[in-house]
Amino acid sequence: MQVLNEVFPTDPARFSAMMEKGPDGPIFMVNLLKFKDKAEYDDGRPCDLSGRDAYMIYGRAVTELLPKFGGRGIFAGDVTFLALGQVEELWDEVAIAMYPDRASLVRMSLSEEWREIAVHRSAGLKGQLNIETVLPQTGLASPFLEMIKALG
Repeated sequence: MQVLNEVFPTDPARFSAMMEKGPDGPIFMVNLLKFKDKAEYDDGRPCDLSGRDAYMIYGRAVTELLPKFGGRGIFAGDVTFLALGQVEELWDEVAIAMYPDRASLVRMSLSEEWREIAVHRSAGLKGQLNIETVLPQTGLASPFLEMIKALG
């Protein structure tokens, strides 16, 4: 399996596919994040921030922006260990955001508000994988989700 971290989509076919309707119901976007050692802003501004620190500026702002598009942050955590499988380099963080549908994600990503804060995302990210997920067809009745509901 080949893995290619990207900051923005480079394949026109993938970009076109993002514009399609997508699955019904909410989507949960799993973000595997890899940070630069030192933030680098596209406008060349001097900066003493780490990539993680620059991304966290974006992360706080996008968490406030998500509800305007019907979404919300679900989870964020540091990657500490790879228990199964092999990759050349681990991601630094995993974040999960929920959107009512793919169109809401696209609307947010095309908004002026998002573009204003995305400069910090670009400055901090070395690369990223975004994985769209949906609830199983069994809905909330899946054994795994039942177990999670029982925990909390």
